[in-house]
Amino acid sequence: MLQNGNLALPTLASVKRRALLLVLLALVVAGVAYSDTLHGILLQLFVQTEGIIRSRPLLGPVLFVLLAAASAMLAFFSSAAIVPVGILAWGHAITVLLLWLGWTFGGVLSFSVSLFLGRQVVYAIASRALLERYERLLSHQPPFGLVLLLQLALPSEVPGYLLGLIRYPFWKYLAALLLAEFPYALATVYLGSSFLERRTVPFLLLALLLAGASIWAFAALHRRFSQSLPPQ
Repeated sequence: MLQNGNLALPTLASVKRRALLLVLLALVVAGVAYSDTLHGILLQLFVQTEGIIRSRPLLGPVLFVLLAAASAMLAFFSSAAIVPVGILAWGHAITVLLLWLGWTFGGVLSFSVSLFLGRQVVYAIASRALLERYERLLSHQPPFGLVLLLQLALPSEVPGYLLGLIRYPFWKYLAALLLAEFPYALATVYLGSSFLERRTVPFLLLALLLAGASIWAFAALHRRFSQSLPPQ
């Protein structure tokens, strides 16, 4: 349950820093797309990788899903680099579905690791301080809307571990996971497509939109926790 006293809410500044990092990264990627030389080098690499994937029609999609799952479980790993390869190999719709499946699979794995293997294993994978902070703010049966906000606002590797620790009902978690990850999968594939086609303005606009959405979701989550805290 929520605890009284000097319970520190997570800070909006950390999410603003994350959003700023996303914008800066988008500017760097847009600069690469604008450069004939750099974009050509990367495109050649993507095309070569796509050729390897096409030669393995079963292994390629499985590997793509597993890499996407890893990105949903590990803070240091991102699936952004594999999305252009998926677009070249299978097109936009299949890439969205495979990415969504991979992220969902990763979320289910992180929930299962937390639920069945316990805290010490989770703390070796994810941030102990972050998980403990949010666990203190949650009851063991948080409302579905709050869980959906957690999925939208927090780094993708956090909610599964967190909700497994508090033994949140799996099917409710899965529903929130599916709802939250699908629009991000759409946006990520659109970003990858914009990079491949060197459409830098739409790329930057979408990156700004995602950064703003991240801040909004965290602010909404912060308000929900603030309203739930008992008066001092």
